[in-house]
Amino acid sequence: MRIAATLLCGLLAAACQASSPAGEPPTSSPRAPSVADLAPDLAVARAPYDSVQVDWKQRLDQPYVYVETRGSYTRVGEALRQAFEALREQSLQASGPPFALYYDDPGRVSADELRLRACFPLAAPLRPEPPLAFDVLPSTTVVYAYVAGPYPDAPRAYPSLYAFLRKLEWLEDGPVREIYLVDPAAAASWDDLVTEIQIPARSGL
Repeated sequence: MRIAATLLCGLLAAACQASSPAGEPPTSSPRAPSVADLAPDLAVARAPYDSVQVDWKQRLDQPYVYVETRGSYTRVGEALRQAFEALREQSLQASGPPFALYYDDPGRVSADELRLRACFPLAAPLRPEPPLAFDVLPSTTVVYAYVAGPYPDAPRAYPSLYAFLRKLEWLEDGPVREIYLVDPAAAASWDDLVTEIQIPARSGL
C-alpha cells in the first residue's frame, strides 16, 4: 500500500487546500483539521511504530462518494486526485478529510487484482455523476489506531492492529480504512501528518 510520499501528500494538500481564484474556498473543498485541531482519544504512534495504542469502537454509517480502481495500491494518489477533481467539477461538498478503502491483502492477491476506493465523506446521500459513485460505509465495530508520519508509512502500524484482533479473538470483516486527518499544508513536516487506521471486526467465536 505504498505510494511516493511527495505524490500522495501533495494530492491531499491540493484536495484539502484548493481555493477559488478569488481566494475563497469552493464548495467542493473538504477542510481537514490542522495538527493543533486534532484531539484523538488514543495516543498517536510514531515511527518506528514499536508501540501502537489500539482500541475498538462502533463506527457510525458514513455516506461517501468514491472512485474505484483495480490494480496496485500505489495508484491511491491517482485515484484520490481523480475523485477530488470530479468532486470539484460537480460542485459537491465533502464533509471531512479524504480516506481510502483497501479491500485485499497484497500478500494474497496479485497486484493487478487489488481493489481500492478513493473516497470523500458526505453529510447526506446523493447521486453523483460518473466517474464518482456513491455508497454508505456501514456502522460496525472497528479496531483503530492513530499513527503519525508520511501517509504512505501508515501500513507499518498494521501489525499492531492485527495483533489486537487476535488477542480479542476477532476476525477482520471488511476493507481497511485509512483516514488522512491532517492537511499537509498545515503541517510543519510530514512527521506531523496523522492517519486514523480502522479495521472492521467481528467475533471469531
